[in-house]
Amino acid sequence: MKKIFKNKRILITGACGTVGRELVRQLLSDKRYAPKEVIGLDNNENAIFFLDQDYLNFPKAKFFVADARHLEELKRKFIGVNIIFHTAALKHVVLSERSPEQSVETNILGIQNVIAAANLNNVEKVIFTSSDKAVNPTNVMGTSKLMGERLITAANSNKRGKGPIFASTRFGNVLGSSGSVVSVFHNQIIKGGPVTLTNKNMTRFVMSIKDAVRLVIDSAVKAKGGEVFITKMPIIKITDLAKAMIEILAPKYGIQIDKIKIKEIGIKPGEKLYEELMSNEEVRRTLELKKYFIVLPAFRGIYNNIKYNYNDIISKKINKVYISEKEKPMSINEIKVMLKKQNLFEKPIDSMIMRYWPGDKEQKS
Repeated sequence: MKKIFKNKRILITGACGTVGRELVRQLLSDKRYAPKEVIGLDNNENAIFFLDQDYLNFPKAKFFVADARHLEELKRKFIGVNIIFHTAALKHVVLSERSPEQSVETNILGIQNVIAAANLNNVEKVIFTSSDKAVNPTNVMGTSKLMGERLITAANSNKRGKGPIFASTRFGNVLGSSGSVVSVFHNQIIKGGPVTLTNKNMTRFVMSIKDAVRLVIDSAVKAKGGEVFITKMPIIKITDLAKAMIEILAPKYGIQIDKIKIKEIGIKPGEKLYEELMSNEEVRRTLELKKYFIVLPAFRGIYNNIKYNYNDIISKKINKVYISEKEKPMSINEIKVMLKKQNLFEKPIDSMIMRYWPGDKEQKS
């Protein structure tokens, strides 16, 4: 499977983000991939500088300051590139609500720029990293991600001749990513609580950063064109996550477990009690594989007849949507094992103890 990367030039946008950095790491450190070159782009000059320093001893690694908003720059950077992982995006729900035009510029027009530059340079494959928030979106960020998926699928169905293979991946919460709930809970426990959550019945799909990147890489291997790849992943109740972290971390910081309270602060605007990774409409055109679901395009290739054959199909007919509240959640002990396995009990780099939503800050001023 990994032969498709051998001696290929692989480019990653958003290389300084959580997913982008892990993609860079795996592609350069795993000898089975053996790429000719790994090129990282990011518009954060400081972050790309330090990422470059991390890979000074990797001659195959090249890093540049670049922005998906700038088509001409992408055209130049994509010259000679074989595979593109497009991870660059505005991802914060609050900031996207405040500045929706910026989300449009990056998450929609930026993707169109990636598509145009890839077509002009005869890139082999383009994989776009999407989000569960693209399913029945309730906010600007999710809506922009959905439009990104639609643009990728349309780019594939409208291409003439060979051209790039375009596909998307869609995954849930990446545990341990910057600003994740794990970091917030950890910092609250250090201070002796309370651990705050918006609703005790809330459920979420979760995955490690390694699993997320594995999905992205596998998608590049399997993609025929226009699909959305969805990984099968465990579900947790946010209350159980809080309890698991308190039971493990409180003694570590010399705090009695029963002294840390869990406080419900109320659901926020645009926030869902559960997560969806597949809509009712998508179920009708979804295949089930051993590790993934694959949503096939609603509108198949206009100029190409694509055969969606995969060697590990379990079922060609799905009879239910993929919603976190309808799946069995992990037990508290299972959550503990998962967190330990992923080394998520290390003290967070950031000190954030609260996440807010549109209106929270304004109402206090």
